[in-house]
Amino acid sequence: MILSSQVLVPLILFCFFNAIDRFLKFRQAVRAVNNWPGYRTLLSASFLYFPFQVPGISPGQLWPFQTKHRYFARAGWDVLAAVNLLPSAEVMFYIADPAVVKEVVGARTRFPKITKLYHSVKTFGSNIMVTEGEEWKRHRKIAAPAFSERNYRLVWDETIRIVDDLIQNVWNDKEVVELPNILDVTVGITLRIIGVAGFGRRILWVEDNVVPPGYSMSFKDALFYVSHYIIFKVVFPDWLIRWGTPTMRRFALAFDELNKYLREMVQDRRTAKVREERHDLLSNLLDANEGELDTAAKLTESEVIGNIFIFLVAGYETTAHTLAYAFILLALYPDEQEKFYQSLKATLPSDQSPTYAEFNSLSYAMAVLNETLRHFPPVMVVPKECAEDTAFTLTNTAGKTATIPVPAGSGIGICVPSMHFNPRYWDDPEAFKPERFLGNYPRDAFLPFSAGARGCIGRRFAETESVAVLSMIISRYKVEVQEEPQFAGETFEQRKARLLKSQNSLTIYPERAPLVFKRR
Repeated sequence: MILSSQVLVPLILFCFFNAIDRFLKFRQAVRAVNNWPGYRTLLSASFLYFPFQVPGISPGQLWPFQTKHRYFARAGWDVLAAVNLLPSAEVMFYIADPAVVKEVVGARTRFPKITKLYHSVKTFGSNIMVTEGEEWKRHRKIAAPAFSERNYRLVWDETIRIVDDLIQNVWNDKEVVELPNILDVTVGITLRIIGVAGFGRRILWVEDNVVPPGYSMSFKDALFYVSHYIIFKVVFPDWLIRWGTPTMRRFALAFDELNKYLREMVQDRRTAKVREERHDLLSNLLDANEGELDTAAKLTESEVIGNIFIFLVAGYETTAHTLAYAFILLALYPDEQEKFYQSLKATLPSDQSPTYAEFNSLSYAMAVLNETLRHFPPVMVVPKECAEDTAFTLTNTAGKTATIPVPAGSGIGICVPSMHFNPRYWDDPEAFKPERFLGNYPRDAFLPFSAGARGCIGRRFAETESVAVLSMIISRYKVEVQEEPQFAGETFEQRKARLLKSQNSLTIYPERAPLVFKRR
């Protein structure tokens, strides 16, 4: 009994004083931001083990997507200050003000990227996404030349071929094609595009699940499982993943298989006896790396694989999700779809596939893509940190100006959906209006690919394949929502909410959206 009290009393005292210390640091953090309006919660929004939105407990990882601009409007300012108690007292400034965002992305030294939050995409090796400073410059010097005009032309031509193959040999040129889930098709399309334009590896629709000798899983399945469940690598130790649930074990197998596929592709390209002139991303990356005269600047084998993995995920999953949302929105808004179709008729020769030379004339297709990205950006929050004491000066809708102190070490979160739905810059932000992107639009309030030096280097790649897919399919098919008896009588808003209900992996994606494609 005495021994128990000797252990218990110090433990209670330790917990008590630790709790007092944490609370005092929390209050100090609140005072440091002059009690600026925002969140005061137990946990931070980035806390992986509790991603839910519970008042007073956590804002939730997806709060900018779920609430859009609503919390900023309630506060009366386009910057919110969030302070959390656990795991340690931290300050995070969430921004939906384009002027402040421009200041942040334009000053990389003052506001560096929080690279630790991207640990999940470092699992195959260090890469351009997870580095900062001089190390990032080294990666970008080698990776950026992989994206070239010749590569974009390859992307376009292969996209047209892949979609045509889909229509002819999978849909069999049918008058009506019913799809239980649009994502199944968009994933298939973008996987094949990144396969050939990224790695010179053509995947035919009829070879969807072919497993090569020496492998246990197809390239398509391995890539899908790794990109879809990559968060396992952050949340769970490797031993648990390999011995855990069936999904965990399948992810572990997929991870090993994809690693093997990537290393084999690199090795085959390096040891090829005949060096063909190729313009896929892998060839361009290897050529740039091997052509680098400064040995210290070259990427290691692991870094080459790490960047290839980033190309894979960014070039396949994010675009597949964006295209799925685009088709859903076009089905929900038939008048907007008709405007798009009429613009295609006026731009493209009848019964001919669009060429890369016509890319810049397909402005309405680009407008549809941009409006989709405004509604569903691939990244919810762009994370930065403040390297020195500074301040933000901003003006609200009432014309009142305020200056917010931003202490060194504070987190900065650029809330992309909140800015995309900010009514100060977007007329009727909840509506789907591609035409808003045909003229002058608030470019500083549009950030689907980030901005500044850290902007996405694959932006043109994604735009090229997306415009080609949308133009090819909408010029030939009218897309509608598939009628299901269990949803008879639902209102437009109920239907919209059902089809656009989203889940989150590396990026958000529609949970289930059954669509019908009808021959024009």
